[in-house]
Amino acid sequence: MKDRMTMTAKHPYPVAPPHIRIATAQDVDDIHAMLFEIARATGCEDKFKSKPEDLARDGFGHRPAFEALIAHDGDVPVGLCLYFPSYSTFRGKAGIYIQDLFVAPEYRGGGFARHLIAKVAERARSQGGHYIRLSVDAGKIIGQRFYARIGMRHAHDERIHVLDGDAFDALIDG
Repeated sequence: MKDRMTMTAKHPYPVAPPHIRIATAQDVDDIHAMLFEIARATGCEDKFKSKPEDLARDGFGHRPAFEALIAHDGDVPVGLCLYFPSYSTFRGKAGIYIQDLFVAPEYRGGGFARHLIAKVAERARSQGGHYIRLSVDAGKIIGQRFYARIGMRHAHDERIHVLDGDAFDALIDG
């Protein structure tokens, strides 16, 4: 997909706001390719186990686990924001958790990421949501600066914990 984006991109930055739409099951190959680009950029290709059929099943089946927005330059997908519902018991309000945000390298700096997040915020508000949460790798300083520029604040009083793999199974199996 990256080669496709590079070959067909008419200009590196949007002249007008990018065309953003809700992803459909027909987009799973493009979604998967953009997610793999995130894994590659973070040096995690070996951890990337997702397959397009996983995304089709879990995002577009009878009980979707996520939604995604795709930004286009013409007919070329150049950005992705994958998210799912969240709920804050402290706030007493619903919101959105952004799991993945990707903009093709040749389009970065052109407003695509900001437009994608703004569209997610718009969708959240239209569904009764009041906030967006996400996490960013501790070493991704550029990403942290971008989020600060659009008004997000770092939650100094929280840390993300993960239970997966053997530890996940061990907890269940006792």
